[in-house]
Amino acid sequence: MPARFPIHALRLAPLFAALSALAGCATSGGSHAAPTPQLDTLYGQLDQASKSYEMALQQAREGDAPASQKTLSGALEQLKRASAQCGGVAGCDPQRFFAVYDRLLRLKDGSFSLGDDVEVSGEQMPEATAAGKTGAASLPQAQRSVTLLHGQKLSELIAMNGPVKAALEMWLTQWRSNLMDAYVNYQYMRYQMWPAYQSRDLPEAILFGIMAKESGGKVHAVSRSGAAGPLQFMYATGLRFGLNSDGGFDERFDPALAARANAEYLDEQLGIFNNNLEVTLAAYNGGEGRMRRLVGDDTAVSFYDPRIYNQLSQETRDYVPAVLAAAWLFLHPDSYNLRFPKVDGVPGSITLSRPASLSELTVCLGSAGGMDSGWFRTLRNLNPRVDPQVALPAGTRLVLPKLLEKPYAARCTDGPWPILANDLHTAVVPVVPTTPDPPPARVSATAKSRSYTVKRGDTLAGIVRKLGCSDVQEVAQLNGIRQQHIKPGQTLKLPACR
Repeated sequence: MPARFPIHALRLAPLFAALSALAGCATSGGSHAAPTPQLDTLYGQLDQASKSYEMALQQAREGDAPASQKTLSGALEQLKRASAQCGGVAGCDPQRFFAVYDRLLRLKDGSFSLGDDVEVSGEQMPEATAAGKTGAASLPQAQRSVTLLHGQKLSELIAMNGPVKAALEMWLTQWRSNLMDAYVNYQYMRYQMWPAYQSRDLPEAILFGIMAKESGGKVHAVSRSGAAGPLQFMYATGLRFGLNSDGGFDERFDPALAARANAEYLDEQLGIFNNNLEVTLAAYNGGEGRMRRLVGDDTAVSFYDPRIYNQLSQETRDYVPAVLAAAWLFLHPDSYNLRFPKVDGVPGSITLSRPASLSELTVCLGSAGGMDSGWFRTLRNLNPRVDPQVALPAGTRLVLPKLLEKPYAARCTDGPWPILANDLHTAVVPVVPTTPDPPPARVSATAKSRSYTVKRGDTLAGIVRKLGCSDVQEVAQLNGIRQQHIKPGQTLKLPACR
């Protein structure tokens, strides 16, 4: 059934009162520091931001969404500048800025569903809009990835607590290059992966967060534990959600099929855990059976409740906030001094005019379209069933970004580049034969031997263990006996150790 969205009647007083109280408390300087002109100026900007919030809500209520968003953006910029100065002003409390900043950032998501800040009216939107689209597909592009998680707003579910903030710092520092690679990889696969989430009203940001953390958008990634594909399905879980072997190809490596299976998995687990997103993500990483045992009937329990959090592996404790932090940055890059590259992900295709492998195409395409790192990863991701080292015959159809169709025709069908690419690809590397290690020397039955008199309680295996340089079969053969047929007083020949 198509999703139906309530129209919200905005109620300004509660949040504005809270923001005004926050700003008023700030201008008083609190009990920890006497006000100074610099401090008054900074807290005055905080007060102005809260007034801008009131104006933005009023503009939205009057139906002027562009003006509302512009007002919010200006307030956010003002807060960023003021909070940056806060550290250098004695007595300034940065947490007062961050509280307002976080609230405005959530509002900027494109919906005014802020809990106590709004009331829900009985009006309903039509089930279909222009172009016949329904559900999340009927919303403006900027809102699609932030609107619903089974009736809840994603930005309201991501708590800005310590673990998530720590993960934000990691994505913005040590993991930054991984985040950028994941974003570029995702944009070229988006048309294959996003529809599965869209059809279930799941947030695109969560899909990106999972993919960024799991594989970085590398379709052929395989973990030490055997999880495979862009969304790292274990073999048994993949089978459960229809990821089989198709002619020897592991469908966990197919981005469209993996996204479909992932959306089904999340849908299932969100139903089990009553839309508890953090617990659902923990189940995806640590196993749903374990999470069901920990959560029991209390599906509203917080992932960070010590009864849950303290029983999880460190990997799962890190995984959940890392996914949420990547999702948050996907929604709000500018607010964290992050700029994702512009990617033209419109899909296209070519038909090979001459035999070529994906490796050869990567060489002849070079940095076409401004891709300084080359196109190997993208070509592999979009053609997951193709061995990149195997030359494909002329007439083979390959999927690639549309922006590469003209460079392929100009560079890879004729001229020096395909010749160079083929010459490099077919280069002969000398094979140095390896000499296998000789097997350990074993004393034969004809070699010098010594004797041993069997004692009560001896077994052939025990005698051999004492010897330490032979085996039961060799001793049995040397004496012409079966392994169990020894008796006290019997003299056995034993191989001499070298």
